[in-house]
Amino acid sequence: MEYFAQQLVNGVTLGSIYGLIAIGYTMVYGIVGMINFAHGDVFMIGAFLSLIVFLALTSIGITFVPLALLLVLFVAMALTALYGWTVERVAYRPLRGSFRLAPLISAIGMSIFLQNYAQVTQGARFKPLPPVVTGGHKFGAVDGFGVNISNVQIIIVLLTVALMVAFTLIVSRTNLGRAQRACEQDRKMAALLGVDVDRTISLTFVMGAALASVAGLMYLLYYGVVDFYIGFVAGVKAFTAAVLGGIGSLPGAMIGGLLIGLIETFWSAYFSVEYKDVAAFSILIIVLIFLPSGLLGRPEVEKV
Repeated sequence: MEYFAQQLVNGVTLGSIYGLIAIGYTMVYGIVGMINFAHGDVFMIGAFLSLIVFLALTSIGITFVPLALLLVLFVAMALTALYGWTVERVAYRPLRGSFRLAPLISAIGMSIFLQNYAQVTQGARFKPLPPVVTGGHKFGAVDGFGVNISNVQIIIVLLTVALMVAFTLIVSRTNLGRAQRACEQDRKMAALLGVDVDRTISLTFVMGAALASVAGLMYLLYYGVVDFYIGFVAGVKAFTAAVLGGIGSLPGAMIGGLLIGLIETFWSAYFSVEYKDVAAFSILIIVLIFLPSGLLGRPEVEKV
């Protein structure tokens, strides 16, 4: 039972990271109707920026961990949001009125560009970070084995819940959220009613990139190492989480992320770790067979 509980904690932690990345996918798709395949690499950029800011703060003598974490969080979110805004302006806005495959090809090209950009500027080797948040809590120790919950895991879960609540309130209660929902339903009609569609889409990319940077910071704190390729792997799994939960649904993206994290963790714990990705994608296929729109997705109805 203690082993099961330990894997549950690990799965929720991993799923929280996937869920935050998946929200960026689902927000862009909900408004633009396009999959931003460069979003995983924006997450990678956020992880590298977090590492750079950590090292810069250490070099100037800021070593108080809570203050350093807050500074890294805000700086990484701001800089990564700038990357997200630039990607939208350069790679997606000029192709918005083109045929549907053009933005997809542009997204794949931007993903490759960001990977190579990080490889050239930061190098191809792994970049480690010494443990910043240490310590934890142990529960239910039996014969020396108990459930260990590290402080990093607690921070990841609490921060994920806080951001999920904050962004849900933004989408449901603010003028920006109303503009986003209007663009999701009908961009042309929203523009006729006075909604600045270009600004709304740009801010959606900015919000998604900011969330991806938080996920990058979590990944850095949890694993203590980053490289230029982490964005591809995490991006594919986060996209899978968004589809599993229901593409276009924020709660669905978070639930999908948690499910992917739990499936990977439990499969690795009880079966062969080499086939954890096979298990995750198999579950996705089974769910989509019976629920083609995902767990919380709504089927698209075309009005004529």
